[in-house]
Amino acid sequence: MAYEIIWEPRATNAAVRFLKEDPQGLAAVYEAVDALGENPRPRGSFAFGSTDVRRLHSGDYRVLYVIEETVIRIVVTSLGRVPG
Repeated sequence: MAYEIIWEPRATNAAVRFLKEDPQGLAAVYEAVDALGENPRPRGSFAFGSTDVRRLHSGDYRVLYVIEETVIRIVVTSLGRVPG
């Protein structure tokens, strides 16, 4: 069963900003987030304070998302660059 992916406005706004600077990096982020629909807890993702809140790194970016099991969806709450 595939999960619906929802992007909160804050995460969408960050993606638009980063897309202008790094289209290839954002393409990898979108691919990683789309894959969450089939596997919401992939190898390399970590619980972030709660088992339903997860953190996933994709290249230079960090994605925070919430898994909502009761409605089968994933809500992307934040997108940011990994300090480096």
